[in-house]
Amino acid sequence: MSSILTSLLSLFGCQERPAGFKTVDAGEFAKTIADTTVVVLDVRTAEEYEQGHISRAMNVDVLQSGFSGKVSKLVPKGKTIALYCRSGNRSKKAAAALCNDYSVIELGTGYNGWLKHSAR
Repeated sequence: MSSILTSLLSLFGCQERPAGFKTVDAGEFAKTIADTTVVVLDVRTAEEYEQGHISRAMNVDVLQSGFSGKVSKLVPKGKTIALYCRSGNRSKKAAAALCNDYSVIELGTGYNGWLKHSAR
């Protein structure tokens, strides 16, 4: 039974690996990005980014072709990336795409959750 579970988990990619991506809430995300060596990445569209974004965030749209290549040109491999989207859906796709080359922390509630957390 254990080997079956391990096999199934391996099919879902790097999120199950210790070095893979981690999903956190807005409070933990804030603590993470307080470290200025962490790269903050907004994976929403340019239009969404222009309407508001988290301080220090670079914008690379996960839905555009060549997403991983664009990130690799901006961020050296091995760095920690804290990324987010609007609600947490696109950021999971981005995290899965980047987790083999980076330590990725994903904001599970997205920018919407960040705004609610920041409003407190």
